[in-house]
Amino acid sequence: MTSKEFKLEAYLEELKPLVNIDCGTNTPAGVARIADMMTEKYENIGWQVTREDFGEQVGPGLLVTNKPEAEQFDIMLIGHMDTVFPEGTVAEWSLTHDDEKAYGPGCADMKSGLLNIFLAVSSLPEDVMDRLNIAVVMNPDEETGSTFSGEWLKAVAKKSKCVLVAEAARADGSLVKARKGMAHYVIEFNGKAAHAGNEPEKGVSAITELAHWISTLNPETNFETGTTLNFGTVKGGTGSNVVPDFASTDLDIRFWDNDAYAALEQKIADMVANPSLEGISINLIRKAYKPAFTPNEDSEKLMALIEETGKDIDLPITWQAVGGGSDANLTGSLGVPTVDGLGPIGGAMHSRNEFMVLGSIAKRLELLRNVIINIAEKA
Repeated sequence: MTSKEFKLEAYLEELKPLVNIDCGTNTPAGVARIADMMTEKYENIGWQVTREDFGEQVGPGLLVTNKPEAEQFDIMLIGHMDTVFPEGTVAEWSLTHDDEKAYGPGCADMKSGLLNIFLAVSSLPEDVMDRLNIAVVMNPDEETGSTFSGEWLKAVAKKSKCVLVAEAARADGSLVKARKGMAHYVIEFNGKAAHAGNEPEKGVSAITELAHWISTLNPETNFETGTTLNFGTVKGGTGSNVVPDFASTDLDIRFWDNDAYAALEQKIADMVANPSLEGISINLIRKAYKPAFTPNEDSEKLMALIEETGKDIDLPITWQAVGGGSDANLTGSLGVPTVDGLGPIGGAMHSRNEFMVLGSIAKRLELLRNVIINIAEKA
């Protein structure tokens, strides 16, 4: 589909039902409805759709391919079907647009990416379809770290020569060549309550242990290497006259170096096993984790192909390395050539101001389609 063939009004009509459904990660029925819609689209063009069940906590995943018999894939395209928005959002805020931007829950992150993948592959020339084994993978829980779908995604990536992720392009139009790794922990401290005036010596303060963790781990932040730790919430205690028997915190860790994170993970495990106060027990829960990915030699070749493709359609390609995670972390960390940010330009993700730049859609769709064609030329 070229820019000249693109019709914005028709695109927005096709996007609307994908946006106007409550499909936060924790609304599996809504994610399943998105899966149903995408299944119908792909089956209508003759592609095989396999549904993956991850249990009741999240919606299904979809593996779609033009070559059901394929054991290896030339291209894996990734998009997620969930958003961060809770049930009830669409009743208050649904897809709208003005002359420059569309607004709505997940319009950029990443319903437009899902639609662009479908429109790109459904408009490929027949000879390209014959030459390429393509897998389109859509997962239900990217926004919570792909906890349920991560191993499934990686299994498909290991059978793929390259991965294209259609998350939104950055606000300046840049694609994404690298993403920091991330880990999110909930840490709970259990001590012993006591009256702070009458018998404080009988208490064991959970808050004091929590403070030890903060003072011990915060110095591990190194802005030069990009390893950062953030204790984002702190809870605990019932009153000033009670030694607190419970405290909890959320810890966010970001990193470029997977080995540096492994060392931190070991330090945290040692702190769990050896509290600074006798009588404290610690419960550590890793809620989300994605390894860092940075370009390897094959990724740089894929980036060069994308840059050349952009020149052919008069779309300058620039790159960013970013701190936020995506499913590209999972595939890129395996060493599989991975590029992210191939969707339309968007911004203000995860907020009620989320937007997609209308003028970027046609060119980004053409870029994605032509990248696939050019990969076929080199296959």
